Amino acid sequence: MSKLGKLLKGGGPGRSKGRAGPTPQEALARLRETEEMLTKKQEYLESRIERELAAAKHHGTRNKRAALQALKRKKRYEKQLSQIDGTLSTIEFQREALENSHTNTEVFKNMGYAAQAMKKVHENMDLDKIDSLMDDITEQQAVAQEISEAISSRAGFGDEFDEDELMAELEELEQEELNKKMTNVRLPSVPSTSLPSRPAPSRKKVEDDDDMKQLAAWAS
Repeated sequence: MSKLGKLLKGGGPGRSKGRAGPTPQEALARLRETEEMLTKKQEYLESRIERELAAAKHHGTRNKRAALQALKRKKRYEKQLSQIDGTLSTIEFQREALENSHTNTEVFKNMGYAAQAMKKVHENMDLDKIDSLMDDITEQQAVAQEISEAISSRAGFGDEFDEDELMAELEELEQEELNKKMTNVRLPSVPSTSLPSRPAPSRKKVEDDDDMKQLAAWAS
């Protein structure tokens, strides 16, 4: 049997006997379920990032250890979120490729029906060329599969972070909180009433001063 016939019947060396593979509709449904699951995970990670950022602001300089731990957790969640973004892009590409492949398969089947009608017209069609074409298609599909697996493979990451970067971020959070507090400080207002004037000397004090002056003049 030619490779063209094997492709139409779904056969192949890697297929287990007696076990049918998933249909394109089933595979597409699985991919959509995976997309929904990863989207929910995105929302969860985004909420955790907000919580850890709030925790770092809350602890600030009062508990630097707790603040740094919160920033480390935030960094881990951000890495996971970035990885999910890449995985979703890969799944979207794979889903679109599967949809296109399914469409192409249906088109190919219809073309096969038309080819049967044209069989008598093309008695001298060279099947070796068709085999060669299908070999090229199979080879390119294998390359595309390898690229898809390489892109979607989980990238490992450690728990090492730049302490200077974390301290700088913590200082920015502390300065932000200090600025907020300074804007809420109210300075005392200047009194609107004038200060009391110096009291005028009493009449008795004036008379005593006059007596002292006269005594001084008599003594001289």
